[in-house]
Amino acid sequence: MLFTTAAFLLLYLPLTLAGFFLLGRWRPSAAAAWLLLASLVFYAHWMPAFTLLLLASIVANFWLGRQIVHALRAGRRPSARWWLAIGVSMNLGALGYFKYANFFVDNVNAVLGLDWAPVRVILPIGISFYTFTQIAYLADAFQGKVDESNPIHYGLFVTYFPHLVAGPVLHHAQMMPQFADAAIYRPQARRFVGGLAIFAIGLFKKVVLADGIAPYADAIFVPVDAGATPTTLEAWLGSLAYTLQLYFDFSGYSDMAIGLSHLFNVRLPYNFDSPYQARNISEFWRRWHISLSTFLRDYLYIPLGGNRLGGVRRYLNLAATMLLGGLWHGAAWTFVVWGGLHGAYLVVNHGWRGLMGQGRLRRWESNWAYGTSAWAITLLCVVVAWVFFRAQSFGGAWRMLQGLAGVGQYGDIHALCWNAGLSLSTGLGWCAVLGAVALLAPNSNSLGERALAFLDRRGAWRQATAGAVITAIAALLLVNVARDSVSAFIYFNF
Repeated sequence: MLFTTAAFLLLYLPLTLAGFFLLGRWRPSAAAAWLLLASLVFYAHWMPAFTLLLLASIVANFWLGRQIVHALRAGRRPSARWWLAIGVSMNLGALGYFKYANFFVDNVNAVLGLDWAPVRVILPIGISFYTFTQIAYLADAFQGKVDESNPIHYGLFVTYFPHLVAGPVLHHAQMMPQFADAAIYRPQARRFVGGLAIFAIGLFKKVVLADGIAPYADAIFVPVDAGATPTTLEAWLGSLAYTLQLYFDFSGYSDMAIGLSHLFNVRLPYNFDSPYQARNISEFWRRWHISLSTFLRDYLYIPLGGNRLGGVRRYLNLAATMLLGGLWHGAAWTFVVWGGLHGAYLVVNHGWRGLMGQGRLRRWESNWAYGTSAWAITLLCVVVAWVFFRAQSFGGAWRMLQGLAGVGQYGDIHALCWNAGLSLSTGLGWCAVLGAVALLAPNSNSLGERALAFLDRRGAWRQATAGAVITAIAALLLVNVARDSVSAFIYFNF
């Protein structure tokens, strides 16, 4: 079920909210169970058959978490480590089968010249996110950070519908205290209206900005993957359009998830912080998909040794972490290259900072020309990497890169845009507008916090604000319904 559809906004969400708060007045545990059931219905609307897989994963991980806690309490740390190893292996095994079985078969056939054709495996939506969420839970249990004995709260922690299919990747400690707080089961006008406002921002990002620029990215990448050669302007249009589409699509989803959570008096962590304003690639990863970046750092980079084993090992750990992060995004070598590029970027960035020294860098970074150059180089590197993220083949990616470099087709006739019925100048104008929004507009996180603070101070404005926001949401819903087709969020594929 999509947040942008009438079925969600006019049926599912009102019923879920009504049941949650009506039951919350009677018994908070019943309200939590209702939200768990509603979250399972939300998932089942997409893939009913895979709801059993989700439930099996929840039951198995909850049980394994209890075994880890019991072993630690009994002073049997080696046993707890074995339970952790079993849990991580089980989760990665399931993820590996559903996400990479087809990839493995295709590569074996390509290398050995076979025509092995087993049954194609369907990828369950959200498996990457709920798998990482539960791996983090098991690791936190082993470290003594969590001790969850309530199966309803644990199931809700995993399935909570705003984050279930596209994140953010949650930590147990971020959610359990909230579900245990009886106050969240009573409606709060300030958070309800503020949540609607934040949801409307995310809905605008998705329906107007991301879906508005998407045709220009598709018009270039699809034929280039099929063998067409773009002009330089078309290559830049396609690359910039996808760079902006991806950002507004995924950050829009995250804003909507945060806004929906406020309706239930739950606070989700922020997942984006104006990443295209970053002045180096490390800063970019502190701002882009923050929950995944944190997970990779805490549960992969640091366990590999982080920066504790010397400079060479640190760079190898960075490269390995980003390669695996790229593969997590999708079962294709283009994703591995994307991750490898970001690993190389991080190695160069850390090497440069180490070579220059902190004192010299601070002086340089205070210089406008250096800061602007650093931002431009960082964004260029990000755009180049997104080409591999979007392309369906290395040939398509290479033709796009040649176009970006000015190598290949020349002329004033931009056939790819023409064939798609699109105007090159209009597309470049879209990129300019969206780029200005990404670089200059107020951060949606701060806008949401300001809205909540304003509604807290000015209670008299809540009704008027609610009316305006609901009208905006209704208008955006009409825009979305009026289209020929409704587009899913990009990260649903991962």
